[in-house]
Amino acid sequence: MSVTDGLQVALGAVIVLVTIYDVFQSVVMPRPAVGRVRLSFTLIRGAWRVWRKIAEVPKKLQMRETALAAFAPMMLVTLLVIWGFSFILGYALIFSGLHAGLQPQPDSFGTTLYFSTGRMLAFSVAGIEATGIATRTFAAIEAASGFGLFALVISLLFSLFSSFQRRETAVVALDALAGAPPTGIQLLETCAKDGMPAQLIATFDEWRLWTVDVIESHLSYPLLFYFRSSHDNEAWANSFGAVMDAATLVLTTIDGGPIGQARLMHKVGTHFVADMRDHFHYVGEPVVGVERQEFDEACGRLERAGYQLHNPDKAWEDFSMLRSKYGAWLNQVTKGLGVPPAPWIGDRSYLPHRERTMQGGGQRRVA
Repeated sequence: MSVTDGLQVALGAVIVLVTIYDVFQSVVMPRPAVGRVRLSFTLIRGAWRVWRKIAEVPKKLQMRETALAAFAPMMLVTLLVIWGFSFILGYALIFSGLHAGLQPQPDSFGTTLYFSTGRMLAFSVAGIEATGIATRTFAAIEAASGFGLFALVISLLFSLFSSFQRRETAVVALDALAGAPPTGIQLLETCAKDGMPAQLIATFDEWRLWTVDVIESHLSYPLLFYFRSSHDNEAWANSFGAVMDAATLVLTTIDGGPIGQARLMHKVGTHFVADMRDHFHYVGEPVVGVERQEFDEACGRLERAGYQLHNPDKAWEDFSMLRSKYGAWLNQVTKGLGVPPAPWIGDRSYLPHRERTMQGGGQRRVA
């Protein structure tokens, strides 16, 4: 074996091992760990930045949303193709370095690549057979790799779409209570005006479990973050933020609400937001993300709905403290994912009072 053949075998082995490592940590053991390099996630994040810039060129919102929604399914197919081609290329380099063990010997690397594709996809390559011990061994390993990859792909597809459906079921169901786009204030208003205090408790319990499910599924399979809701004016991040705002208002502003369920929801929700902040490497200072004028308007709506409220100054102080634990980071997530803004959530530079508040010297928005 010449030096060139040895380099080809070594390079091919590296490509195969790197691909196995990426598939294993992305599908078999996907939970992120400290210090682990996640090649697929790095590719997804880089591709999203480029795709988002392209998708946001059209002025029509519907066209932008359609383009952004195409990213996750397209990226899923791209990953599967990359994994498959990496296996084929890696084994082709190994076979090229061990060409003496193939009869007849391939006349070009393209022919070797075609032979490797046949081993991977389990179709016969007429005229070329593995005759050496090493080539037969690698041919068998490649066939097993192809079978294992297809099995893992099926498992990945079921996991992704099952998690997506569970996530969106709760998002769509929340429309009836919180509106579209959803708001925590409307959620509280609906439960009060229709006399449904038990529904508010059930909503906090349901979304606490929803949050736990999303923590595990989305941090394990980061591509799920980029799957967008299929209905207009809906986004999982906005719905989650609306329930968090409702829980925060119950804890700080409303007298006599379901404190226990709201506190559990707030604790689990801040855990989720902290995990997303670390996952996306967001930086910044914790801020409330809501202005005092907006809070006072919300208090007026809650009073008209029939709620008894705490002292407004003390309520604002407590509300600011609790919402600062998730408000700024949730805004960064929604902006980073290109989610259309909802009240109190997302890109708040569009607000009509933004310029008036800044000129009047009021509290500046930080999002």
